[in-house]
Parts: sequence; structure tokens; C-alpha cells
Amino acid sequence: MEHICVVGLGYIGLPTAVTLTLGGFSVCGADIQPAVVETLRAGRAPVAEPGLDEALAAALASGRLTFTCETPEADAFIITVQTPHLTQSDGVRCADLRFVESAARDVAARLKPGNLVVLESTVPPGTCRRLEAWLAAGSGLAEDEFHVAHCPERVIPGRILRELAENDRIVGARTEAAAHLACGLYRRVATGGRLRVTDDITAEMCKLVENTFRDVNIAYANELSRVAERLGIDVFRLIELANCHPRVNILSPGVGVGGHCIAVDPWFIHGLFPDDTPLIAAARHVNDQKPLLVADAVQRRLAPGARVCVLGLAYKPDIDDLRESPSLALCRALRARGVPVAACEPYAAAAAVDDFDNVPLDAALSYDFLVLAVGHTLFKERRADIAARPHYDCTGVLSDNS
Repeated sequence: MEHICVVGLGYIGLPTAVTLTLGGFSVCGADIQPAVVETLRAGRAPVAEPGLDEALAAALASGRLTFTCETPEADAFIITVQTPHLTQSDGVRCADLRFVESAARDVAARLKPGNLVVLESTVPPGTCRRLEAWLAAGSGLAEDEFHVAHCPERVIPGRILRELAENDRIVGARTEAAAHLACGLYRRVATGGRLRVTDDITAEMCKLVENTFRDVNIAYANELSRVAERLGIDVFRLIELANCHPRVNILSPGVGVGGHCIAVDPWFIHGLFPDDTPLIAAARHVNDQKPLLVADAVQRRLAPGARVCVLGLAYKPDIDDLRESPSLALCRALRARGVPVAACEPYAAAAAVDDFDNVPLDAALSYDFLVLAVGHTLFKERRADIAARPHYDCTGVLSDNS
């Protein structure tokens, strides 16, 4: 397994391809978007991630990393495409696996006996079994002539390169042979973490369970923020005190929950087992409603005609990832109420984001009311300036205990 093809070059695929190259493999990254491929061939990373530009340069300089729009032949294929969700007629959301299926068709056209196919995309349980069927149908090979494993990514933006090497990896496979091959591949790059082997369905569930746990915990914190608002107390101070208990670890509330993982993955469980997971559905409802409740709280504090600037659109501090952004949901909710609203997102270069003006912080400070939605380092450094303006803090950055 020396020649690896990484299918999908987004937030996970590109760092994975670079890490594998620096681990000594010959790697070809494949992506269906020609603009992405051309950008990478020019040595520019299309996603912002600490250390990625330097690592990409080193990988290209090694001569072992190439990029293409066509899936090539390889010893092993790693699929890292997106898995969005679809909303059904009953409001329940389920996984949209069309990108995984499309990647499977591309890989199947190149698949040879003995090849390994690893699915890293976050998927509902049972997807690897479907992947095997898609690969067999597209390649004409029997399912026992190739190997399929699931190794879900478990990293966060801002720490991806470090965590690819240091985090434990879950390696799930239906057969012992597939697990053995996948472990041999990841052992060379996951140098600081353990490889934990299990079956494919357990591995698929593991990633979903991890993110669902965080979603439920955040929902509890967001509910506490609603109660604290009615009591007139500081929810961040409340949680700080509660967390002094050795067996309590409440996460922080916020404007909502964003990102492709925590805001999406719980639906993959609930969509399959709606009758068995009312708590998961309730947590999703709480977190999805939080931007609307923040909009209500802000509107109650506004003078007529006041202009509002929302500070932070990324789903977490100090990154440029706006996927499933609750801050954008807040902006839309305020606009729907007739409130003039702009945004300040220092990690977005565009002058407008989702049709909202994106202004520098100094310009934002001239607005009538500020909503601190994301705890970017820039905002922490200018905390006194923000606190001096009429504001609503969703992050705790301006609290006395922060």
C-alpha cells in the first residue's frame, strides 16, 4: 500500500493527502472541481488551516504529491467527500450520501483485486456495507476481492494537522484482512495516537456518538442560558461555579451550534431511529432555535432604528469555516424583524458574506449595538472597546469571569 488516492480535497481531504505524503506515501489527490486542482498545483491551499501552506509546500517539494480531476489507479483509496443532510417531509433530517456514491463509482472504475478503500466521511451506520455493494457493482469484482474499512476523521479546524498525527484513530472493518491493511496505512501517520480496531458499524456509530454527546451537552447549556436570562444572572458565571464540582463538565452556551459535524451528525442517528432517540431530536431543536432566541433578546434591547453588527460568523473561534453558521442564522432573523444588520468576520476576506456587509472591527464599533457571537482572538484583544458599546454577549468573553 504505497500509492494512495485521496478522493475529495476539502477541509479533511487536503490535510490528509499532505500528511500521507509527508509520511512517505506517494499520493494523488482527486477532486471534481478543476479550480481546486489548479489552485493546489500552484501550491496554494484553498482552505485556511494553521501550518497547512507550509506542509503543502513540503509535500509538493518531495515529488510524491500530485493532484488531478480524474481518480487514478492506486493501491488504496481514501474517500473524504462531504455528507450533507436532507430534510424529509416530516421534518426529520437524514444523510445525503450522493457524494459518497459518486466517489464510489469513480473508485470502482479503477478498482483492482486486493485494493483497499477507506471511507473517512462521517456516515450513518451501514454505509460501508452499501459502499461495498456500490464498488462491486461498478467494478465487476466480488466483494471478497477488495477491502473496505471505515476510519472516521476526528479532528477540528485549527488543529487538523496536529490531530491527524496525535489523535487515536478508530479503524472499523467487516473483515480482519481489511482492518489489517487499514492499520498498516494509518500506523505510519498516526504516530502519536493509538489505532483502535472494531467492526465497521461500530466505527460508523462512534463518530456520530462523539458529536451527538457534545450537541446534547451544548443544548443543556443553551437551555441554561435561557433560564439565566429570565433570572437576570450571568450564565457563564453559573456554569463556571457548577463545573467546580469534580463530576460536572457543562459546556458553554452560544448563539447556536454550527459546523459540518456537531450540527449535522446527530440527525444521522435520529433519522434512522426516530422513535428511539427523542433526546437527540430535542437537543437539535434547542440548538437550532437558539439564534432565533438570541434575536429576540437583542431586539428587546434595541432603540428604534438602531443598527446592529454581529461580531463573528465562523462556527468557532479563529477559523474561516462558515458551514451551518448559527451567526448567519442570527443575522437573517434580525433582518426578518426589520433590524438593519451587518457583520464583522475577520477570517472572511469578502466585503459581503451571504448578502450581509462584512465590515472591519473599527467600523463595527461605530454601530449602535454589537452582538458578540464568536470568541475570536481579535475580539478578546479588543474586549474593552466592545464592552464600551451597547452589546449582547453570546460567548462569555465580556463576562467578569472571563
